[in-house]
Amino acid sequence: MYLIINNNTSPQFNLALEEHVLTGMDIETIILWRNSKSVIIGLNQNAESEIDAEYVSSRGIPVVRRQSGGGAVFHDLGNVNFTVIQAAKHGDFSNYELFTSPVIRFLATLGVSASLKGRNDLVINGMKFCGNAQAVRRGRIMHHGCILYSADFSDLSRALKPRDIKIESHGVKSVRSRVTNIADHMPSPMPVGEFFSRMADFFISSGIEPYELAPADIEAAERLAGEKYSSWDWNFGKSPAYNVRRVARYPYGIVEARLSVERGTIRDARIYGDFFGVLDKSGLEELMRGLRHERAAIKSALGGVDVGSYISGMTADEWIDLVS
Repeated sequence: MYLIINNNTSPQFNLALEEHVLTGMDIETIILWRNSKSVIIGLNQNAESEIDAEYVSSRGIPVVRRQSGGGAVFHDLGNVNFTVIQAAKHGDFSNYELFTSPVIRFLATLGVSASLKGRNDLVINGMKFCGNAQAVRRGRIMHHGCILYSADFSDLSRALKPRDIKIESHGVKSVRSRVTNIADHMPSPMPVGEFFSRMADFFISSGIEPYELAPADIEAAERLAGEKYSSWDWNFGKSPAYNVRRVARYPYGIVEARLSVERGTIRDARIYGDFFGVLDKSGLEELMRGLRHERAAIKSALGGVDVGSYISGMTADEWIDLVS
């Protein structure tokens, strides 16, 4: 077993590196890493139903889909992430105790008592500080966990709070838990960088040998980060099919929008309400079909459209706010 200390904080690169090590290398390793602010969603999740898209977009927080299942998590530099990649043996998958016990032992050396609760959560006094997920590819298993050390909970709660929007989806919804930072439970708190280093030292002292990635491996991960983990198709287009229903009352009447979305693209749009319009609403419905279900795409497509001619009194911005 080797230890890779990854100091890159790009979420796209870090998830790409995990995939490259899992499927493109044959070493067994632990990777320690941190991400800059980002929302990381599970493989089977619908991005739209997990996040406040307007909030993360306005703050430049990327949304990146990972290889493993499970729920959405918020990352920032107050998190420390660990990944274990090794040959998959019978009984390894869903054996969260096997992969999380070293973390529990490490925290004990810092005076923090932690335990595994339920299927895949590490807790302190019943409060979650680390969610874990797994994936198996080509006979190898990847287990990774996101440790809250000194995370910014204000961003976490806002980014992972979907807008007031009814979404019917086959995607897996996240289960929200009461969370805590490890730093709040330490007898002697330390900066997150020191915590990261102490964790690396713990693994090395356990007999795990440091490993330096070859330039070719870094280049492969960078290429995968650009081609896959930075792409809209992977991060949003892979979302399961879902239906969206939004209703709002305006001075000019009630407007209800219903969208059918597949692979992140609006396949059908229907508009209902007690409003008036010079032009038939079917024209606006047709303009919506084929657009990506994201604010920027809708705004770009409707930039020169007089929405008020379809829904008298409504501005383009009001329509975009309603449906995106």
